Amino acid sequence: MKPDAVPVYACPSCKGGLRLEATHTDDGEVLEGTLHCVSCPASYPIVGGVPRFTRSGQYAESFGQQWNWFRHVQLDSFNGTAQSRQALFDTTGWEASNYAGKLLLDAAVGAGRFAECAAAQGARVFGIDLTHAVDAAFGSIGRRPNVNLAQADIFALPFRDRTFDLAYSIGVLHHTPDPQAAFGCVASTVSDEGELAVYLYARYGVSYRSGDLVRTITTRLPTPVVLGLSAAAVPAYFLYRVPVVGTLLRFVFPISEVPDWRWRWLDTFDCFAPKYQFKYLYPEIFRWFETHGFHDVTLFDGPIRMRGRKAAQRSADATEYFRRVVAS
Repeated sequence: MKPDAVPVYACPSCKGGLRLEATHTDDGEVLEGTLHCVSCPASYPIVGGVPRFTRSGQYAESFGQQWNWFRHVQLDSFNGTAQSRQALFDTTGWEASNYAGKLLLDAAVGAGRFAECAAAQGARVFGIDLTHAVDAAFGSIGRRPNVNLAQADIFALPFRDRTFDLAYSIGVLHHTPDPQAAFGCVASTVSDEGELAVYLYARYGVSYRSGDLVRTITTRLPTPVVLGLSAAAVPAYFLYRVPVVGTLLRFVFPISEVPDWRWRWLDTFDCFAPKYQFKYLYPEIFRWFETHGFHDVTLFDGPIRMRGRKAAQRSADATEYFRRVVAS
């Protein structure tokens, strides 16, 4: 971790400030040490360059394994594309200029695909993850001067309220045991003039039901077994391209159909391995934003992508109009 990041962090237990005790540094990066709370007896180790505000992956352990197995697959800097950058822009609606000089929270960072893109646009990024996925992220992007990573629980974030100018959670909240509460925890860290963007799975249509049925089996299997089964998506992709046959297969056993075989394997595993996977409708997520004081809520293509801003109260007419739009 970087010494100048210490003032941004706070004790997850009492929100007190932290004091850094570094025991091993390398080129300005603290690789080993301890963060001591100045207000309570709590202390948090720094291991492998990462502050550990929690040491257990708990319900999300499959993601810890996933992002260490597939650590480079979705990083634009390694795959030579701009797919993650485009996905970030499509989800948040922020343009490149919106990131420059902003303090930004990535909850949760995974292997760092979006943190890399936000940092490249000039944001000072703080990424957290519950699992050891954060080690994969640190290995890839952790030494960049404007990237700060920590292992932390989204339900006990190591930050004070109203800390960040920008925050996003992309494809994560629906994998927690209580997505609405997780949303509230992230929302609390956004400043009064700040913005929050999220992406969650949708339950529109009926196609998702077959995947949910398959998950009743796969979520009971050991993670390495699910990894092996997900590898079947690599060659099966070509069968799913066949007219009629492919349509039937998608209904019975959906897989990722991304052309890149590594990405396809990753996405299929990502669908069937996690313990939790909730799905929502747009009006439900809009109410989350409204409950936590966000206004000027914007919807983007590809459900469910939504962004809100903490600012002055909108008129009642504007609020009622938006309610009619998301309900239609």
